[in-house]
Amino acid sequence: MDVPFVIDGHNDLPWEIREQFGLGLVGLDLVGGCESVQTDLPRLRAGRVGAQFWSVFVPGELSGEAAVTATLEQVDLVRRIVAGHPRDLMLATSAADLERIVAGGRIASLMGVEGGHSINGSLGALRMLHALGARYLTLTHNQSLPWADSATDAPRAGGLSGFGFEVVAELNRLGMFVDLSHVADTVMHQTLDVATAPVLFSHSSARAVCDIARNVPDDVLGRLPTNGGVCMVAFAAMFVKQPVADWYLETIARVEERGEDPRSYADVMAVVAERRDREPIPACTAQDVADHLDHIREVAGIDHVGLGSDFDGAPSFPTDLADVSAYPRLFEVLRDRGWSQQDVTAVAHGNVLRAMRDMEHAAG
Repeated sequence: MDVPFVIDGHNDLPWEIREQFGLGLVGLDLVGGCESVQTDLPRLRAGRVGAQFWSVFVPGELSGEAAVTATLEQVDLVRRIVAGHPRDLMLATSAADLERIVAGGRIASLMGVEGGHSINGSLGALRMLHALGARYLTLTHNQSLPWADSATDAPRAGGLSGFGFEVVAELNRLGMFVDLSHVADTVMHQTLDVATAPVLFSHSSARAVCDIARNVPDDVLGRLPTNGGVCMVAFAAMFVKQPVADWYLETIARVEERGEDPRSYADVMAVVAERRDREPIPACTAQDVADHLDHIREVAGIDHVGLGSDFDGAPSFPTDLADVSAYPRLFEVLRDRGWSQQDVTAVAHGNVLRAMRDMEHAAG
């Protein structure tokens, strides 16, 4: 069987680059290979990645103008990386762009904004991020906002506030995906009640397989056929395998015991680094990721499942899905489970490409 090209819904390389190399990108070599990250050009090619949604994430601890500024810096970083590698990368802002770029042998680079704190309560800021090329907004990150509740924080808005509904409506009007990864169940359902275009879960797995708040419950998955949306399964091990999720939840508890912020990525990663040598993170494999794909296919249907790895954005990954070169290994597992070539192609890229066309068609 042929190995289809991949559209991946979420990769945190831009923030990892900022952390390791700074905004000047000094020392970064994506062409020759970069061992300190999970993503570089040779491995993207080996993994058959045809299109990547790069996350222009900034931490939720940033707020107000600082969050907007940092997000703009991340958009600039992505655009500079794309411009600096014209033989391999090209910016895409539509389904037609994506198909044309892939057909021309380059990797289509799209952007997703991870967290509504990045717009600072401004629809104008949202519109400008769209104008700069962003094609989804994750409504929250780990922190609840005045207008939308996170899955991993106490509620502030009771789901979506009035402004939250305005954000959803504006995203639909613009032709920009509403991304429901990270949000509370109430926000998932309220968005699906009013959305006029397909939604994404850019990097979430199935709660019935791994019981954590960040994953998607079956009653939401069952609504995706009516909406046309896609749940793009994450490879981050704490979303995939219950023992890893339990290890991570214990880490969160220790962060709280230290009086630090369990919603802070930096605080949590510091404790992860302290624990992992003496208390190793449990292992998981591509078989565990395939369990999520099987379950979502069963509940939502084959047309509503995709891939959103979260590479370069989590402390551990399956042993045989360690970086962006590994997607063909996952496809082998699916084929061994009886998935057809048509179904593998749908999960690799077909479903999210169809959802993107539908989302663009629904725009006002």
